[in-house]
Amino acid sequence: MKKALIFVFALSAVFATAQDKPLHEIHAQMMFNFIKYIQWPNEADGGDFVVGVMGEDDVYNTLKAWYDGKPKGAKKYVVKKLSSSDEASSCSVVYLGKSKSKEFENIKNASTGKPVLTITDSFNLGQKGSCINFKVIDGKLKFELNQAAVSGSSLKVSSALSSMAIVI
Repeated sequence: MKKALIFVFALSAVFATAQDKPLHEIHAQMMFNFIKYIQWPNEADGGDFVVGVMGEDDVYNTLKAWYDGKPKGAKKYVVKKLSSSDEASSCSVVYLGKSKSKEFENIKNASTGKPVLTITDSFNLGQKGSCINFKVIDGKLKFELNQAAVSGSSLKVSSALSSMAIVI
C-alpha cells in the first residue's frame, strides 16, 4: 500500500509539472516510473536491462543522460538507439516515438513471446497491441495499459500502475 501511494504521488508530480517540462522529459520520467512497477520474469538475473528507443532523439538523449549505466536490481540500465525493429527482441523495454509509429507491427512481431514492454506515443497503438500507449485527453497526458499485450509478454503489472491507467 505504501509503495502504491508513493507511485501515485510520483506520477501525480509528473502530471502536475507537465506544463513546465518538455514532453520528451515527461515521457522519460514516466517510462522510468512504469519500469518500477512492472516485473520481468528474468529480473533476478544479472546483466543489462536494455531500454531501446526508436524514433525520438530527444527521448533517447534524455533517457541516456538520466539512466544509462545506473543499477536496476541485479542489472544495469543500458539505453540504446534502435536502428531496426529486429533489435527490439534484445530489449526489456522499447519506446517507439510518433515519427516511427509505422514500425509498430514490425516491433510487435520481433518481440512477440518475449518479455519486452512496448511503450508507444501514437493514436490507436494501445488497441493494436502496445503494452503502454501515451494519450492526450482534454489536454492532459494519460496512458493506456493493454493487459492482453502485457500478459502476452510474460510481464506482471502492479495494481498501482493499473489503477492510474486507462485499461484496455
